Amino acid sequence: MQIFEGVGIALGSLQANKVRASLTILGVAIGVAVVMIIASIITGVNRGVTDIVEQLGPRTFFVFRHFQGGVQINDGTNDPWRRKPPLSLEEGARIERLESIAFVVANEDTRASAEFEDVTLSSVRIQGRGSEWLEVSGGDVYPGRSFTALDQASSARVAVVNIYLAEQLFGPRDPMDRRIKIAGVPYTVIGVWTPPPDIFGEGKVPTAVVPHNTYTKHVPHYRGWMAFLVKPTDSVTVAQAIDDVTATLRSARGLRPGEENTFDVVTQDKLLAQWNQMTGIFFLVMVVLSSVGLMVGGVGVVAIMMISVTERTREIGVRKALGAKRREILWQFLVEGATLTLVGGTIGMLMGGGAALLVRAITPLPADVPLWSIVVALAASALTGILFGLYPAAKAARLDPVEALRYE
Repeated sequence: MQIFEGVGIALGSLQANKVRASLTILGVAIGVAVVMIIASIITGVNRGVTDIVEQLGPRTFFVFRHFQGGVQINDGTNDPWRRKPPLSLEEGARIERLESIAFVVANEDTRASAEFEDVTLSSVRIQGRGSEWLEVSGGDVYPGRSFTALDQASSARVAVVNIYLAEQLFGPRDPMDRRIKIAGVPYTVIGVWTPPPDIFGEGKVPTAVVPHNTYTKHVPHYRGWMAFLVKPTDSVTVAQAIDDVTATLRSARGLRPGEENTFDVVTQDKLLAQWNQMTGIFFLVMVVLSSVGLMVGGVGVVAIMMISVTERTREIGVRKALGAKRREILWQFLVEGATLTLVGGTIGMLMGGGAALLVRAITPLPADVPLWSIVVALAASALTGILFGLYPAAKAARLDPVEALRYE
């Protein structure tokens, strides 16, 4: 009954003092809305990143010259890029000869010009990849075909263009068998690639994919950035395949027992863990910033409840004269404060949920409001009302009943 009474008094205060109460709950609503919007966006981004990584196949892992997760500061005196030599095609071939490995896809990319007749694009993404690249990139090549292992071995000047590059270079014309120039070197278009959708829009970047051997011979690029995407055979575990690859590369590089690897083997789980760490830091910063809104709302709660205590001094005196105890007065005002901020939290929750739906409707981001963010938002708003309402409630509970009854 005390809870219902406190809630009723708080709602009556909202109705009687709309402007004052609105200013109080506005800060809480903004803080809660920001928390929910950020939570929904980060949840959507994480889900999108997981989908992109899963397109590579759950068993595919990576071999990098150097893998740096998160944000690191280096003064240049201990640069791992200098200590770790670049990966080589010979090392990729040795890995691919292992019985535990199905295939190895070399991967490099850069930016270069692409030309067709009188159309010139100055900054097109050029990827040099192994012949099995579609198995890890996903999507479809139609019309036409992808390049083969024979094209790769012979360094054939053939290219697969994605649909966005085809639209910009050829317009409505059929791109098949057209001759284009990449970095001034002629190539024959043998296929059109429709990449899978992704949240970052990488697939919409005009892109040409060429055999990796062709890329290294004819496309100007920075050396030393090649990486391998490695697919184990179905008969072995990923851990066993990683052990085989690690042993092979250590042997190829002449590393002795106890020496650190001069390369990095990274699983999808590690990539996702690093990504989640980065987004977790971003979310923590945003929560700290949004807490400013809750602080503003809390200060408003102190102000409105102090006014309420002053206006209801005689009422408090009457209740104490009739036998109400301090804890009952304290409880009543705490319920009022929590109710005020809960109203603000509910409004903020609706604002945040609406914003998440809007983001999902107008962007490729699969924004989704996680259940935990709703619980945390409502709990934080109620806690704000209790904490900031504690001083006015304690002041009301300590009022002397005789002095309160005399108050005009």
